[in-house]
Amino acid sequence: MSVKSKIYKVLRIWNDIDAIRKGRVKKRVGRRVSGRIAGKAIRKIFK
Repeated sequence: MSVKSKIYKVLRIWNDIDAIRKGRVKKRVGRRVSGRIAGKAIRKIFK
């Protein structure tokens, strides 16, 4: 695991905690799910 990937992992967890504090969990989860779906669709198109 590279330093960059460790930093991204820590920041993702940090942002999850921040979202919980500010009550934006639904928004964050929705964006994550839609991002994953879009990424998979784009991968299939450009394969």
